[in-house]
Amino acid sequence: MRRVRPSRRHLKKLTAFEQKTGWRYCITATNIRHMWGIAGSGHSQFLGVLHRSHASVEDRVRTNKAMGLDNLPSASWEVNRGWMLAANLASDLDAWVRLLALHDVDGLADAEPENMRFRLYHLPARLADHARRRRLRIDPTWPWAQAFTTCWQRLTALPAVT
Repeated sequence: MRRVRPSRRHLKKLTAFEQKTGWRYCITATNIRHMWGIAGSGHSQFLGVLHRSHASVEDRVRTNKAMGLDNLPSASWEVNRGWMLAANLASDLDAWVRLLALHDVDGLADAEPENMRFRLYHLPARLADHARRRRLRIDPTWPWAQAFTTCWQRLTALPAVT
């Protein structure tokens, strides 16, 4: 059993005892007794850590579904296999961009995929060639222009893979 402070979304579902004490109680039921050779693995705190670490896996599954794995485009196995590969690559690139370039940008470090698409990936800009150089012209009134340029500078400053 684990006791936590209730969040706003749990306030309507609290029992009378939980409302009185101000704590929300969580019970974890499992068939894991203990892991052989790991000290303390039979304690309820250890099992709670295992359960909470699985929540991050479920979060990545939800994110992958939002990046395109929710709906497969075809009845063909080969087409769907390519679609899954592309959707997983997009999800991995999204995760790496957040980790390497957006870790300290408010509103983007932990944004959902649809917010990332709206704020960063659907860029209101124009790519122009001039004097053998490419220039990206970003609309200065766009509210995420600074975040995009910071992200771009950090990603281009990474050392090349050799």
